[in-house]
Parts: sequence; C-alpha cells; structure tokens
Amino acid sequence: MNASHGEPPFEPAANSGAQGAAHPPLPSGPGHGGQPPNPPGQGQVPAHYSPDQNRPSGQPVYRADQAFAAGGGLHWSPISKRHALHRLLTAVLWAIPVGGVGAFIVWRNGGVVPAAMWVAAVGFGAVLTWLMAELDRRAYGYAERADDLIVTHGVLVKRLIVVPYGRMQFVDVTAGLLERWMGIATVRMHTAAAATDATIPGLPASEAAQLRDRLAQKGEERSMGL
Repeated sequence: MNASHGEPPFEPAANSGAQGAAHPPLPSGPGHGGQPPNPPGQGQVPAHYSPDQNRPSGQPVYRADQAFAAGGGLHWSPISKRHALHRLLTAVLWAIPVGGVGAFIVWRNGGVVPAAMWVAAVGFGAVLTWLMAELDRRAYGYAERADDLIVTHGVLVKRLIVVPYGRMQFVDVTAGLLERWMGIATVRMHTAAAATDATIPGLPASEAAQLRDRLAQKGEERSMGL
C-alpha cells in the first residue's frame, strides 16, 4: 500500500518477530519434547539421604564389635604380656639354626650377598612373628559368667567361644620348658564336642592354677545339678 493513504508501511522484520513471539520455539531437554519430567524425589537421591531413614522407629543400631562383647557388665580378662615374648623367643630359637645353616648353604652356592639376604629374610620373619604374637595377645581375653566361660581371640578373624560349665569334661594346664622358665602356662577346657574346646595361653602360673580350680568346681556343680 501507499504511505500517502495513512496506512503504515509493510515491515517484514517486525511481522516475523511478532510471529516468533506468538509461537516461541520449544525448549529441548528433560521434561520436554513429549517426555514428562520425573516426579520430585523419583530417580534422585537427596544429598542428606541416610540408610537409617528406612529403619523402623525404635529399632536399635548394632555395631559389629557388640557381637564379641562379654555382656552383663563384665570385662575381658587379658593374658600376660610374656605370651608375646615367649612367641618371640621361640621364633628366635628356630631362626638361629635355620638362618645359620641356610646362610652357609647359600654362601657356598651364591656368595656373600645372597647369604646376607637369607639372614635378613629370616630375621624379618622372626620380627613379623613377634608382631603377630603381640596383636594376638591384645586380642585374647576371657570372662567367667554365671553358667559358662567365654573366650575371644583372633586378629584377622575374630572368634568367640562359649563353653558351658556343665559341658566341660576336664580341664588341663600345660607349660613347656620355656613357659615354665617365664612363669606362664596354658589352660585348656575340653568338652564332648571338639569344636567347643577353648584354650587360654599365656596366663601367669598362679592365675592358671586358680582358674583351673574354679572351672573344675563349677563343672562338678553343674554336672550334679546344684
């Protein structure tokens, strides 16, 4: 049209912009293009989520250590520190002949350096044995309850043994030559099933004798039904 008749001139750019404003392009992404968005909380884990939220109210939370607790307010009675020393001396007594004879054989065939490496390996084995014995000593413990004796031990694999007094057949105390020199002994409880036998090593000799007498008395009382 002519601008002289009072009509506005034709503006293609303005019309195309108006059409774009009337029909904006559809955004892309999740929740568009025919795919409904995920409901709130579905497929997403909140940052404050905790597995304990699904636990029923009032249900207690247990730790793995509670399976090896003495219970009843009792505490574990430890064994003597001389137990680890006994294991170390035993390892040294074995390491001296093994290291000496092995080093001589290696020296005859390979020279001084292989012999020195052999001696170092044997010494390292003795130190490692002492370290494991010390960890085992700290893991050992026993407790006398009203109806049974419980013993726990183990470094890599923890174990707890419950020995009822009425199931004990006999109790024996043993001590080798080195143990007698160090003043310690080992108490063993034997039952009808070998799987329930328990051993407490590294006890002072006086404590081992007292424990033996108490276990024997309680075993007789349970067997007689007292």
